[in-house]
Amino acid sequence: MAKFLYRLGRFAFEKRRLVVLLWLGVLAALAVGAGTASSPPPDAFSIPGTESQRAFDLLGERFPGTKSDGAEARIVFLAPEGQIVSEANKTSVKKILAEVAGGTQVAGASDPFETSSVSKNGATAYATVSYKVTSDKLTDASKDALKAAETSGKAAGITVEVGGSALLAEPEMNAVSEAISIILAAVVLVITFGGLAAAGLPLLTALVGLGVGIGAIVAIGMSATTTTLAMMLGLAVGIDYALFVVSRYRAERMEGFSAEEAAGRAAGTAGSAVVFAGLTVIIALAGLAVIDIPILTKMGLAAAGTVAVAVAIALTLLPALLGFFGRAVLPRALRNRKAARKNATQDKPGAATRWAQFVVARPLTVLLIGLVGMSVLSVPVRSLELGMPGDEFQSTSTTQRRAYDALVNGFGPGFNGPLTVAVDVRGVRDPKGAVEQVSKTLTGTAGVVSVSPAMFNQADDTAVLNVVPATGPSTTETKDLVHALRGKAGDLKSTLGATMLVTGATAMNIDISQKMADTVPAYLAVVVGLAILLLMIVFRSIAVPIKAALGFLLSIGATFGFIVAVFQWGWLAEIIGVQQTGPVISMMPIFLIGVVFGLAMDYEVFLVTRIREAFAHGASPNDAIVAGFRHSGRVVLAAAAIMIAVFAGFVGGSDPMIKMMGLGLAAAVFFDAVVVRMALVPAALALLGDRAWWLPQWLGKVLPNVDVEGAGLNPVEAAEPVRGLESDRV
Repeated sequence: MAKFLYRLGRFAFEKRRLVVLLWLGVLAALAVGAGTASSPPPDAFSIPGTESQRAFDLLGERFPGTKSDGAEARIVFLAPEGQIVSEANKTSVKKILAEVAGGTQVAGASDPFETSSVSKNGATAYATVSYKVTSDKLTDASKDALKAAETSGKAAGITVEVGGSALLAEPEMNAVSEAISIILAAVVLVITFGGLAAAGLPLLTALVGLGVGIGAIVAIGMSATTTTLAMMLGLAVGIDYALFVVSRYRAERMEGFSAEEAAGRAAGTAGSAVVFAGLTVIIALAGLAVIDIPILTKMGLAAAGTVAVAVAIALTLLPALLGFFGRAVLPRALRNRKAARKNATQDKPGAATRWAQFVVARPLTVLLIGLVGMSVLSVPVRSLELGMPGDEFQSTSTTQRRAYDALVNGFGPGFNGPLTVAVDVRGVRDPKGAVEQVSKTLTGTAGVVSVSPAMFNQADDTAVLNVVPATGPSTTETKDLVHALRGKAGDLKSTLGATMLVTGATAMNIDISQKMADTVPAYLAVVVGLAILLLMIVFRSIAVPIKAALGFLLSIGATFGFIVAVFQWGWLAEIIGVQQTGPVISMMPIFLIGVVFGLAMDYEVFLVTRIREAFAHGASPNDAIVAGFRHSGRVVLAAAAIMIAVFAGFVGGSDPMIKMMGLGLAAAVFFDAVVVRMALVPAALALLGDRAWWLPQWLGKVLPNVDVEGAGLNPVEAAEPVRGLESDRV
């Protein structure tokens, strides 16, 4: 592989104008395609294989014309102190409701006085407004009508609060936070390279790659939700991959190679590491398809495609741009022969070298301290609670949260988390009698407050009942109730012939958590197994890939612990804008496992490749560790700092999932790059010694030799170095 990438790098350097024009053409074509693409369909959330989804599918089939994913609003009316809604305020309530129900997107609105939606004390009433479209398709006019209801209520002397999915907004990123993260990345690059040209190249190529990746995603009709992860990773890995190639190019130039030769050798060595690092990220992201949740699969594949573009950019466009910059990417003090020679003779050990020497001198101590520290950080994981936070976890300053609290006070804690029970009585001799018996069974179940009258479809073969639990939607008691109700389905089927399915938002959240727990082992087996095999090919070792996987487990444990401490316990919550603590979003663990594993293997490949290269060229195990850190330790830390800056920029977003995603990824990169890769990895390698690079002879014959170290770049494939920086061809 090193030979192929070497030739590719030299070709891109030599044909730089053609390569740049081709990439600009691709970018322009995708920009036009994205600009003319029709609006993508909304991402209908589904969880195949679960009872909740089967019930939704049944209702969609038997109740044609209804939309289970349509937006819904709950308008809550609160009478003034000492009054009841049904007296003097009744006229005002009906007037406000009529104004909202007159919207063109409204499918229907219930009258609280006709549906008995008034609390026992009469102080609270609510109306449900259903829409023909999903929340992301609601027009400003429809949303303004809901906001106007609050104003109209205030004028009439009653309090009106609004909750429900109709007020859900599209995830919005904080542009200021994103800009700051890019500026911080630029500062890190300038400090690392000591020059604007070298710092600007990774940013330029990353932005081009991001434009190509996002342009392709939009052009093929994927939604904005799908692009979030692609934007995060595309920008972060795009900068990092270019950072490593440019760093290696500068190192080759310092060895005296010409610009063209250095570009080829950088592509053959650092480029090989980029390929395999990118493959581990792509495997982890594409592996999200194992979970069988369509939205996760789309996000994973879109991000994987963007990472693939970043790899291609680093191997082709970057060497081409190096051809235009020439010596400009070198530090100013090292652009002539005299300075280069002086630098070579006065090669003082840097901080990374001194740190590596410190670790290899006392590896057991460093390893134990690191293991204990990461284990302590993982302790909060024992309190991990999964769920899909709703209005109850929003700030008390929002109308959604006030509406939620008002319904709890007026109707009980379980009112905000009703269960929908679908009863299939097709083929049953007495369908209405069977549904009546099902209703009695539900009513007699402990933990059920009320069961609504059954609503049949036109064919009278399917009925829907709403069950209100006694407890809130995110409590353990409600989860147990869902399992208890589903446990009765078998007896009802055998005695009545009716099929009962429990669904609704609360039941779906429970199913999501269970599905995640069930699929994590399979996901880990596929992703970790493939990555270990890939790393075994790269490093031709058994111990190194296993050590890399174990280090990842430490990183993910510490990351989950940090997320629990912030989002459940409230530590640092005010600083990052978390308005209300609550459970960790159900999809977050499996999502973080996939992304963090890919990033962890990135740093493993970049760092250990240099160590392996020194060992392959005859250095002792400890000397190889020091040499690897001397060449790549500082650059790995710079890459980690850039990723942390990019991910932290997404913490400023308003969407809880994006905020949690950004903070989790930033924390994971810190734990993995700083603690695991910079401390635990060299300590473990020092303790293993030669055994770290052991590979059975029979396995060595089976595994392909990809030559990531560039050992095959001998004078036959690579021209002799030109000992003088002034000999550039450009």
